[in-house]
Amino acid sequence: MTEHAGARLVDELLEATVVGSFSKIGPSVRRRTAQWSEPASLEGQTVLITGGTSGIGLATAIGVARAGARVRFTARTAERGNQASSRITAEVPGADVGFLLADLSDLEQVRRLAADFGRDHDRLDVLVNNAGALTREYRTGPAGTEVTVTAQLLAPFLLTGLLLATLEAAGRARVLQVSSGGMYTQRFDLGTLEMGPSDYDGTVAYARVKRAQLVLLHEWARRLVRTGVVVHAMHPGWADTPGIRAGLPGFARLMQPFLRSEDEGADTLVWLASSTHGGASTGRFWLDRRPRWEHKVPWTRLDHPSFVAAGSALWEWCAERAGWDGLDPVGPGAATPSR
Repeated sequence: MTEHAGARLVDELLEATVVGSFSKIGPSVRRRTAQWSEPASLEGQTVLITGGTSGIGLATAIGVARAGARVRFTARTAERGNQASSRITAEVPGADVGFLLADLSDLEQVRRLAADFGRDHDRLDVLVNNAGALTREYRTGPAGTEVTVTAQLLAPFLLTGLLLATLEAAGRARVLQVSSGGMYTQRFDLGTLEMGPSDYDGTVAYARVKRAQLVLLHEWARRLVRTGVVVHAMHPGWADTPGIRAGLPGFARLMQPFLRSEDEGADTLVWLASSTHGGASTGRFWLDRRPRWEHKVPWTRLDHPSFVAAGSALWEWCAERAGWDGLDPVGPGAATPSR
């Protein structure tokens, strides 16, 4: 058995166990068996990360700064932005780092964010849509849409659209969406995507939005096919972040010995931002540097016609809510997702 075949077999066995794949065991074993290399250089490239003040976002910012990128990230307050900037420059002396203020649960602030970035930058090589947390109690954003849907679906949709010209200017730019393994529990249904106050469950709301992100991912891939911009989603596994400790405290305490570090959770984002693999395909879902199935149980799947229709309907729903639809459905038809 060749080393490559052996590494793939080990990877597939880990993936089948879920715990072995999602926990810190996954990157620890895969790094050795697949002989992971250091991220490629991002010298001269600009990376924008939403939610870059802690957790996976901050770890990603440090990772791409180490690779030589100009790093821009969003922060909800100047205090948190300054703290994160200091952390990045402490880890990577001389890094080109800056932040923009924005709360992504407010779409007007998303519009200002895009305008502020566009005034100072004429190209964007990598956009990392990372911001978002598991919210335990029902809340709405200023426009009246539930905050999980606003911050983690509508805001990335709007920001990507408004920054599309700067992404196209970079050539083979990349848009990376941070998803979650929690989406494996949910089947996409636009009618139940946005939960109301009477039946709200933060864990379910989060998982439904993460599933919707993947449905929208394929629609983006189809509509961007002629632009040179590629899109991918990934999930970081079970990482020990402030978000998981606040959103799922019981799970965090139970699984603490098995949780990944923030750097391990962010590794695939940094790798997708810099490696040739990230630019050679589009519309894929990744964990630990390999594309993954998007379903683990059959009842979450849609057949192909239903999936294509769902992507189109979700796009129109987001466009109406966000007030942006600058892309015609010019692609040849949505690709069948990884199964």
